Amino acid sequence: MSSKDWEAENYYSKDFDWEQLREEVENNPSFQFHFLPFSPNQIADQDAEEEAHQEDSQAWDQFHARHSTGKFFKERRYLLKEFPELASCEKNSKVLEVGCGNGSTALPILRGREDIILYACDCSNEALERAKHIVSAANSISTIHRFHPFLCDFSTTGFPSLLSCNNCSRDFSQKRSSGFSGVNSSYEINDVNPVCPDETKCCIGGTDFVTLIFTLSALPLDRMPKAIKHCFDVLKPGGLLLFRDYGLYDMTMLRFGPDRRMGYREYLRPDRTRSFFFCLDTVRSLASAAGFTEMELEYCCVKSVNRRNGKIMKRVWVHGKFQKPTCT
Repeated sequence: MSSKDWEAENYYSKDFDWEQLREEVENNPSFQFHFLPFSPNQIADQDAEEEAHQEDSQAWDQFHARHSTGKFFKERRYLLKEFPELASCEKNSKVLEVGCGNGSTALPILRGREDIILYACDCSNEALERAKHIVSAANSISTIHRFHPFLCDFSTTGFPSLLSCNNCSRDFSQKRSSGFSGVNSSYEINDVNPVCPDETKCCIGGTDFVTLIFTLSALPLDRMPKAIKHCFDVLKPGGLLLFRDYGLYDMTMLRFGPDRRMGYREYLRPDRTRSFFFCLDTVRSLASAAGFTEMELEYCCVKSVNRRNGKIMKRVWVHGKFQKPTCT
């Protein structure tokens, strides 16, 4: 067995009980500031709001510029174990990876299925350049040709019509209204609308999967509902949203000091990038409000060891799978 296979097969997600961690944290006086009421300053006008959005993108540009070396890249090899649908999907299935970063998620998806087509976006040009370099370095012509990166801040502008034009969106709604069913409860996704019905073929006809892997937490809380709705709109009926992000009481949350709070469970790192920590109810509410049906939702609780000091770190992530209904 290769080291890659060993790592994937020995990935665990239930190393400790989340409820027990919650009790420990909430009863620890040194963590009480995390639970205090918070009144964030309101953005005064649209110009200030736009400036804040630009600062978010600039912060991530600077982040990826600082971490442009190979040491920062860590391929998420557990991905296909956690989301096996990506490896067993139909031929030529289309995936939209939102917030692709340096390509750590793109590469295992492309390697896991030789005919999958991956569209990947990020708000950072630096991130996209790094992702393109990582995928190109894989030395696979097939992988390069199936990878389509593009610049996009989906939380403010939505996705380009290349993914789903107005004609396709109307077509999705008509099929839902007529009771069309292209997928069953075991997540088998059919090619509902393989090509744009418009004679100009201006779009790909929607995607079969959208992945949100450690992306939503980087947004301000007030932009999350619209961001999730954009993901819903670009999926074909029966398509899946695959979600993974920081969970409440994760080790990184507990490391933030009081001066780093931006809101309830919202924090600002020294490099000006944001981080939000989700509970299951928050993710459930966001997905439900957008129109998704919940398929899986749970905490992943993993113990890891700091190699420098031998300290055990308790990591908490939220894992979820949500489906766009095939009919109303």
